[in-house]
Amino acid sequence: MNFARIAVLAVALVAGGIAAYMVSSGGDAPPPAPVVVQKSDTDQVLAAATDIGMGSVITAADLKWTDWPKSSAGSFITRSAQPDALKDTAGAIARQPFIAGEPIREQKIVKANGSGFLSAILPAGMRAIATEISAENGAGGFILPNDRVDVILTSRAEKNGGGSDQLSSQTILTNVRVLAIDQTTTDKDGQKVVIGRTATLALLPRQAEDLALARQKGTISLVLRSLADSQPGAGPEDGAGEGAGGLNVVRFGVSRQAEQ
Repeated sequence: MNFARIAVLAVALVAGGIAAYMVSSGGDAPPPAPVVVQKSDTDQVLAAATDIGMGSVITAADLKWTDWPKSSAGSFITRSAQPDALKDTAGAIARQPFIAGEPIREQKIVKANGSGFLSAILPAGMRAIATEISAENGAGGFILPNDRVDVILTSRAEKNGGGSDQLSSQTILTNVRVLAIDQTTTDKDGQKVVIGRTATLALLPRQAEDLALARQKGTISLVLRSLADSQPGAGPEDGAGEGAGGLNVVRFGVSRQAEQ
């Protein structure tokens, strides 16, 4: 019995000595070899070079190519599949925010030729409303997106007693931003001209209601403003505009200011 105990203690002492030796000599052991990812196992994905806020216009400086494992790069924009993606993505608008280093997803951006772009560029609190135009009431086709215009309503009122109808025109909105022009190319007298058929304007909700009502009352005309007369601070968000309330009456070809 005593011999068995002595044998067990001896084995324990020997095992403990071996363990202590291994621990003490562990500092001299070579470090583990680093895990090397083969270049063939990675691809470059388009990522945010800096934080990008929701609704921000993405520039080329906001983007970069970064290495990413091929096994999980399939849901991102890869350089092998879209080598010109950095240039093509510049100018898009972020639907959702990105943090620096985050891969760019198609679902989180809106490109200029994609659906949803108009809602992305529409300022907060504003509404987009379309109105029909022609060369006659759209500044001869020279109105383009981001121009500023005044909106004029021309209506006809019948006179009692069988007299001639009375035409009146009124500026109902001033310094309105044009978001888009639906343009088609038409062959006119052997020349190609661009004629807008529909103009989309950015208005406050109450102004959109006024324009929708005005369209039922008469003809809407857009008057192009000078760039020098289209400075921020004079837009529709500041009120009805300088011309609202003024009434210009045209009778027998003669224009005069109506009395209020």
